[in-house]
Amino acid sequence: MNSEWQTFLQQQQATLEANQVINFGDVEQERQAVGAGTVIADLSHLGLIAASGGDAETFLQGQLTNDIQQVTPQQSQLTAYCNPKGRMLASMRLFRREDRYLLSLPQTVLEPSLKRLRMFVLRSDVSLDDASDELARFGLAGSDAEKLLGAQLPSLPGTVDEVVHHADLTVIRIPGPQARFEIHGSASALSTLWQALLPGATPVGYAAWSWLDTVAGVPTVVPETVETFVPQMANLHSLGGISFTKGCYTGQEVVARMHYLGKLKRRMYRAHTDIDVPPPPGEAIYNADTGTESSAGKVVLALPAPQGGVDLLAVLQISSVEAGPLHLGQPDGPELNLLDLPYEVTNEA
Repeated sequence: MNSEWQTFLQQQQATLEANQVINFGDVEQERQAVGAGTVIADLSHLGLIAASGGDAETFLQGQLTNDIQQVTPQQSQLTAYCNPKGRMLASMRLFRREDRYLLSLPQTVLEPSLKRLRMFVLRSDVSLDDASDELARFGLAGSDAEKLLGAQLPSLPGTVDEVVHHADLTVIRIPGPQARFEIHGSASALSTLWQALLPGATPVGYAAWSWLDTVAGVPTVVPETVETFVPQMANLHSLGGISFTKGCYTGQEVVARMHYLGKLKRRMYRAHTDIDVPPPPGEAIYNADTGTESSAGKVVLALPAPQGGVDLLAVLQISSVEAGPLHLGQPDGPELNLLDLPYEVTNEA
């Protein structure tokens, strides 16, 4: 975490652990605010990989699932990094700032992703660096987010994935039922903006912010789920995170085969369960009729819900969903109640 930004967060009464904000002192208030109000959250749990050099675009085009040529200073995208078998090593948001590409992904998978990417640079004119401490970043979301941010900046991104730049600030609109923004910049610029937004926004920890990803149906790959899901299993095709026309990249053969020749047998669902402690990513989910011999799927992301209980994203066998009730952890575990996603997903890959 940027040291100047860390000092600012501590002055705001943030509780920090492992370079991420756990809360700002009132967990219950934060949980209620993220469900019904406007919230502001440090995003230091997300790291940044910077790619620069004359061959940066060509290099990334051969590594990631989306069409890098569509990324401009005004347009970001969701994308994924896969192994040769088409299983995701990381999911990320890619955007441009100045003369560099920046890959935003969980800090917990940044180092292995960076190490692996560097293996394929060879003689290309590409530099790959951990830029997490160079910039600070926070998120703003909720019913008044657009109004609050618009009062401080001359213009805002109007559609999901759009980017605007103002002096030292980069503002990205990201998916969500209500307006949701990521803001990247220097610690001093972000500190000033944070304080200007505070009267109308409740500061929350990273878990409250991550709950908004479950509402938006946006998957996150963490160490427990690395090399577990093909991108389509996590609905990345429905989120515009895969290009099927860009040509070759690592894992492309498997991803393309599923798209052109296959039919999805697994996809990501959103669900709620009445428990107090969220299950870890990778936790098995069962259909009561199939027993423990084979699971119906796995948890992708699970967070405390504002209304109580836990909301989660899970990759599940479509046939198991159609067969009947699903249970967490074991065949007679807590039952899952499926919720709507904010986008359409077809079973056709």
